[in-house]
Amino acid sequence: MTTNRARQMRKTLTTAEARLWLRLKRLRSEGFHFRRQAPFRSYFLDFVCFSRKLVVELDGWRHAEDDHAIHDAVRDQVLQREGFTVLRFWNHQLDRNVSGVMDSIRDALGGRCPTRLSSSGEPPSP
Repeated sequence: MTTNRARQMRKTLTTAEARLWLRLKRLRSEGFHFRRQAPFRSYFLDFVCFSRKLVVELDGWRHAEDDHAIHDAVRDQVLQREGFTVLRFWNHQLDRNVSGVMDSIRDALGGRCPTRLSSSGEPPSP
């Protein structure tokens, strides 16, 4: 059930989510792997880089309503207790300043490629 819902959500991204997803996919060449609409506990994370424990959420106008804002705050606390950093952006922030949003994401990732193990299991030599 959870997997089916996640698949359906991936097929019906909002315009803003689709725009951000195109940019996040490009970070793979730098060693950062994001997943979209990933199930985690009882939540679906808009975008997550599990290796860096970074969650990126895009919020529309409904998230400004009290019930959504309370739900988001509780959700963020749960994720933070699990060691995740949560970045939230309004859709209009992405529309007005996609470069600034991506800079914030890169900063949160630490700006460097995560250490990758070679096929032998040893870290790559410098």
